[in-house]
Amino acid sequence: MSDQPSITPQPGIMDISLYVGGAAHVEGRDNVVKLSSNENPYGPSDKAKEAAIRATHQLHRYPNTDHAGLRSAIAETHTLDADRIICGAGSDEVLQFATQCFAGPGDEVIMTEHGFSMYPILARAAGAKPVVVPETDRRVNIQAILDAVTADTRIVFLTNPGNPTSTMLSEAEVQSLASALRPDVLLVHDGAYTEFAGEEFRLDFQLADAFPNVLATRTFSKIYGLGGLRIGWGYAQRPLIDVMNRVRQPFNLSVVQLAAAEAAMRDQDHVKRCKNENNRWRIWLQSALNDLGIGCDESHTNFVLARFRDEETANGCDNALKQDGIIVRRVAGYGLPNCLRITIGDEPSCRRVAHVIGRFMAERG
Repeated sequence: MSDQPSITPQPGIMDISLYVGGAAHVEGRDNVVKLSSNENPYGPSDKAKEAAIRATHQLHRYPNTDHAGLRSAIAETHTLDADRIICGAGSDEVLQFATQCFAGPGDEVIMTEHGFSMYPILARAAGAKPVVVPETDRRVNIQAILDAVTADTRIVFLTNPGNPTSTMLSEAEVQSLASALRPDVLLVHDGAYTEFAGEEFRLDFQLADAFPNVLATRTFSKIYGLGGLRIGWGYAQRPLIDVMNRVRQPFNLSVVQLAAAEAAMRDQDHVKRCKNENNRWRIWLQSALNDLGIGCDESHTNFVLARFRDEETANGCDNALKQDGIIVRRVAGYGLPNCLRITIGDEPSCRRVAHVIGRFMAERG
């Protein structure tokens, strides 16, 4: 039997480093404050929870394959064309559709050095080569992206606002990138945090309307508080959507996912309340950290990136927080070893994390 050929994975699969999510537990602590995964501390809307409970009475039924109710809710809320919307199990699955459809062996997929860690996984899973370009002071450098484009480039992934940096490109910068790319290169505007960015953010939709090679993605995992259900969506011109729907499994979203997401989308009052509270405590936490001598770029998300003087100090602070039952995210894997990403929690969480960091910095001297 030893002479028999073994099953061989496709090229690129064994080069994938497994995704590591934010920690959720601290050994020896029962009551922890989890600020490691950019979750909404206020949870989903009551309407979404009620819709999910009602949907359990239909668990014996297959869900609709066209997601018509959810797509209509999204389209009505954002004034979009429902036929140009595709839904997935989190925006991650929509990103996977795009990579599977438009990149393959011999192709290149561009991403920035502090971009979402799923991008190289998706590229390698399709057999494509990830191409990482530098950022400038934790901001995406448009010219660096354009300089990296070759004849083999098929996709450019852009996280905007950025994760874990929290920085955001201007409308003019993103427009310049979209305008300069060849029409056979797909620009994916990954907008998981767009609902936290200033006034209503529509740049991603405007790009998708103006350019046939732009895909805008969004998620229900962040401001909508439905990370546990895994729902996301994408918006692009119809030819792109038609291609991606060919690889989307017909029953990729359950009846509970569809019902909860539709109700959540229609409850924009809850979204506004969450956004207002996030903005309030984001400003407060940034100021508190700055007063402690810890650098923070202006955040356009539901987290801040705290910059310490070196990796040792960042790790020491992380350990101090854990000892107090507070979990934040180390981001050395994103090329930021001297930083900690801290989710904006509710008032008690923000005050507690600032107090513990302040005590740590005072003791360190």
